[in-house]
Amino acid sequence: MNFIAIIPARYASTRFPGKPLAMLGGKTVIQRVYEQTAGVIDDVYVATDDGR
Repeated sequence: MNFIAIIPARYASTRFPGKPLAMLGGKTVIQRVYEQTAGVIDDVYVATDDGR
């Protein structure tokens, strides 16, 4: 069975605007989440409200 994951990455968040692109230990937050998810899920997609 194949599984997919959709990671919500809202750039215009009110509490922490730009959080998906914030650096954390040399990588962006969204990159860290994607890499961890891709290790256990077949297909990973990022849903965002910004084209950056």
